[in-house]
Amino acid sequence: MDHGEDLSAPPPISSDVEPIQGISDKGASSRSQPLKGNDRTSKPKMILATRPGQGKRGEQINLLCNHFGVKFRGNDESFYQYSVLLQYEDGSPVVGKGIGRKVVEKMKQAYGSLLGNKPLAYDGEKTLFSLGTLSPGTPPQNEFNFDVVLEDLSSGRTRRGSPGGSPACDDSGGSDRKRLRKTYSTKTFKVVLKLITEIPISVFAQAMKGHESKNTQEAFRVLDVILRQHSAAKGCLLVRQSFFHNNPNNFIILGGGVMGCPGFHSSFCKTQSGVSLNIDVSTTTIVKPGPVIDFLMDNQSINNNPNQIDWQKAKRVLKNLRIRYLLTNQEYKIIGLSDLPCGKQTFMLKLRNGGGEKEVTVSQYYMEKKINLRFDKFPCINVGKPTRPTFFPPELCHLVSLQRYTKALNSLQRASLVENSRQRPLERMRILNDARGNYDSEPMLRASGISISSTFVEVDGRVLPAPKLLTGNGVFVPRDGRWNFNNKTLYKPCVVDEWAVVNFSAQCNVKNLIQSLIRCGQMKGVKFDQHFYVIEEEHNMQGKHPNVRVDEMFKQLQRKLPGDPRFLLCLLPKRKNSDIYGPWKRKCLADRHVGIVTQCLAPTRVNDQYLTNLLLKINVKLGGMNSILQIENPPSSSLICKVPTIILGLDVSHGSPGQSDHPSIAAVVSSRKWPLISKYRASVHAQSARLEMIDSLFKPKGTDDFGIFRELLEDFLRSSEINIKPNHVIIFRDGVSESQFNQVLNIELDQIMAACKFLDDNWNPKFTVIVAQKNHHTRFFIPNSQSNLPPGTVIDKKVCHPRNYDFYLCSHKGAIGTSRPTHYHVLLDQIGFEPDDLHDLIHSLSYIYQRSTTAVSVVAPIYYAHLAAAQVAQFMKFDDNDTSSSQGGQSSEGTTLVPELPHLHKDVRSSMFFC
Repeated sequence: MDHGEDLSAPPPISSDVEPIQGISDKGASSRSQPLKGNDRTSKPKMILATRPGQGKRGEQINLLCNHFGVKFRGNDESFYQYSVLLQYEDGSPVVGKGIGRKVVEKMKQAYGSLLGNKPLAYDGEKTLFSLGTLSPGTPPQNEFNFDVVLEDLSSGRTRRGSPGGSPACDDSGGSDRKRLRKTYSTKTFKVVLKLITEIPISVFAQAMKGHESKNTQEAFRVLDVILRQHSAAKGCLLVRQSFFHNNPNNFIILGGGVMGCPGFHSSFCKTQSGVSLNIDVSTTTIVKPGPVIDFLMDNQSINNNPNQIDWQKAKRVLKNLRIRYLLTNQEYKIIGLSDLPCGKQTFMLKLRNGGGEKEVTVSQYYMEKKINLRFDKFPCINVGKPTRPTFFPPELCHLVSLQRYTKALNSLQRASLVENSRQRPLERMRILNDARGNYDSEPMLRASGISISSTFVEVDGRVLPAPKLLTGNGVFVPRDGRWNFNNKTLYKPCVVDEWAVVNFSAQCNVKNLIQSLIRCGQMKGVKFDQHFYVIEEEHNMQGKHPNVRVDEMFKQLQRKLPGDPRFLLCLLPKRKNSDIYGPWKRKCLADRHVGIVTQCLAPTRVNDQYLTNLLLKINVKLGGMNSILQIENPPSSSLICKVPTIILGLDVSHGSPGQSDHPSIAAVVSSRKWPLISKYRASVHAQSARLEMIDSLFKPKGTDDFGIFRELLEDFLRSSEINIKPNHVIIFRDGVSESQFNQVLNIELDQIMAACKFLDDNWNPKFTVIVAQKNHHTRFFIPNSQSNLPPGTVIDKKVCHPRNYDFYLCSHKGAIGTSRPTHYHVLLDQIGFEPDDLHDLIHSLSYIYQRSTTAVSVVAPIYYAHLAAAQVAQFMKFDDNDTSSSQGGQSSEGTTLVPELPHLHKDVRSSMFFC
């Protein structure tokens, strides 16, 4: 987006970064906790808004969508839902992943005739659906009990103390691997099926007409389970509604023992035109299959020397992965590593013919089998239980394919994954069309009378005109979602005085950089004080802890500067993931003794574009404005400029995958200086890990903190031209799934309403609540064109919800890959916007993102909330204090303690520090 990027910024929310299954920072929302301590059952719950009509403004455009129409042949049959209970012979539950499907498939083969040979769909866990009842007799049988014998099951159960599985657990000698491969174990399972409910197929016909019944949700679940079973039978990795094939030719090497695995998302959905099948490409990350030792060297960036492996790190990364033991070809799950190396780790070996036991080391055991271990100083892999270990040498173990890698990717891995998983529109359409053909032969769909169209759904869209923008020297209209500041001055340029430069060993000519920045600023209207200081980090500090380096730099500032600076330009040694960044931002913004606006950069290639982008951030952080909408000055007759209006953007940032104990960061930004809608400030709070609903919007009387909304409202009143409470409140919410829409209304909005009543019982503002979703799989294409959607394309027909108020808007220019529109859901609209007016407002809010000279893919308030949460999350890194300062602990009552974030200094609190 720009070259002077402040290192707080996460990757741009762009058109061509696809949702990555299992690692996305918003994928956690489906696992979010319910809000505790907010019992509002006595208050009537709000219901979702219905569509008031469709928009008409804009130039018409014909599009194709990656939805395929679904038809239902008249069918009087029903699906029957059964619960599935799987147990071993001893009554213990079956918990192994994937075993359930094998058992149920064997049950179908053994007892199919008894069950009427009905088509079955099993979800792999506790639910099974049949087409027609499994018991047509009178009275019908509602419970079935079966014994199922499964042969050659790789259950991972071996005899006690065996290093290599039951076939090799005695002292019979020899190394007949062919004999070992022929051995197998058998297990008997008990299967109990209980009838739960009947789901008439006619429910789908009702859904196509927009009518729902109590069975509608379960009916669509049946279809999704059929798709999952279809893909599971082909050996795919299943991740929710995405499926990934074991095709090594398509794997993307990302480094560190991690690979990208392309696949498909497919799900049935209700739309205005009926039921459709949504198919899209999807990507997940997997562990590189092959020898365990090779994987560990790759993961730890070791070149050709296995002896350098850090086995403490290896223990963490290997836990719960599945390996294939080469001597028996069976699969096992890793539970840990042995405390001793193979040459010293002993176990009790049972002798043949009742000869008792003897203690041997793992290395001795394999030597007797004529297998000399190359790495007997490495620890063993334990695939047994903590009290009954089973040890294998790492060199005899291979990681099996299609195992998800769920930890966070580094910046290079993520960039490589995005770069190698893009497709241009025509290529994407070809791939999706081929994927649709996989379902033509699905037997249960055919037996149900369900057929899927072979063509993409045709959709009518509209292209909205770009809003007019205002700079310091006039009005202009962006073209194709872009503009520049060539021959333009900033709308409200700032004055940069009392400033200094701190240099943490950045590899650049500082003097030339600053002079070029001052010269560029003069051209754009920004006035730099020519008197400034450059503080170089002392050479002996470069290897020390980041907190120590930052503190020492501030000591230098205090010694060398005549007073406290208002602005600091900070040069960092590297562009991405600098250790200095988090501590530096915390010191400048949240230290109670400091409070200084700062801009970080790590210059590599300095040119006019780089310097202009840098100026945009500096200007807005110091109170200036780069450009605004023409309707803001002078205020137009639009609704938001006529009626006092506050605009909020809400987002919650969760810890990276594998950091389940890290607190979540809730950020809310609000507009200020009404009638402006381009200027914002932020309030950021910590809350319980993985809690998606914001629980600190309002806190009742009796606490020192009255909550986020009161803080923002007081700033709105102080900053506006007239001290008047807003009559309209527009809320944009990011990062929630459809299952959480009611929580947004009945938890978050309820808190805001309670805060309004607390401040003034006679104050009754009107609310509009809109959720923006980027993590969806609907894409639009221009027929027979390699071009992406033009900026401003809005779609509110045919593929939207049949009843609820939603629409798709592609406000940005997708330069590479295939554009991903934002899916907006209007949950509540008390203000009463006309559809065209709401579309125009949201489109315009995509042009006020002050860091950029392009329209962005989601409204600026949401983008700002995302940036604020991400930047403040950096405060919690490299903390020298105890772990309770950076992670939640446990109270004496056993409840989780949420760490308190350092409060922003009063001198920067109302600034756009997050830009």
